[in-house]
Amino acid sequence: MSTAAIEVEALVYAYPDGQSALQGVNFCLQVGETVGLIGSNGAGKSTLLLHLNGVLKGSSGEVRVHGLSVNAAHLLEVRRQVGMVFQDPDDQLFMPTVQEDVAFGPLNLGWPQDQVQNSVLQALATVGAAHLAARAPYRLSGGEKRAVAIAGVLAMMPRVIVMDEPSAGLDPAARRRLIHLLRGLELTQLIATHDLDLVQDLCSRVLVMREGLVVADGSPDAIFADAELLKRCHLELPLSMQRRT
Repeated sequence: MSTAAIEVEALVYAYPDGQSALQGVNFCLQVGETVGLIGSNGAGKSTLLLHLNGVLKGSSGEVRVHGLSVNAAHLLEVRRQVGMVFQDPDDQLFMPTVQEDVAFGPLNLGWPQDQVQNSVLQALATVGAAHLAARAPYRLSGGEKRAVAIAGVLAMMPRVIVMDEPSAGLDPAARRRLIHLLRGLELTQLIATHDLDLVQDLCSRVLVMREGLVVADGSPDAIFADAELLKRCHLELPLSMQRRT
């Protein structure tokens, strides 16, 4: 029996203007892995993430989530299983209160009210934001917004969580809280980021993208020890490793 959470095979995608974004991406995530996805701007990271729960559809290739093909027939179930946290939490927070925001997803899944309430309370507690339930999202700090956006995804009880630049704009204390939070999640995680120190601290595996392809796949230590790879992909060592050299 397969233990794959996400399988991507020969995925190709071009933007409406014809510009190529993904040129035959292949990789597999095992259940429970925390994997970093790195690459320079324009490498295809965000575009790839949007294929994992069917926001975008490739012109060829296949994406599977726990064995389900990401297509129209399975879209609702795939989106329940794959939660996505966007780079800007303001894209996800639009209800009058935090509690209503976190409840939005489960309510749209048709869950009974008592199940929604329990899920919301549990998700807010998991991210350390239970005290924010009655607050208006626009009055939150950047770190608080990020935590609430993650809670909104967790409330739907996904099996996989996909994040785009989760540490962007966070101060050092909020960033440390984020890493602590993500380390405690018992979910498969794929994290697209320019924060290579976060990758070094949190991820057991790294995928490197360049020009719409995954060009390397390995442990953080192995990837960051490959100076030629980093140069070719316009990446630098994490700051923590630069200090050692």
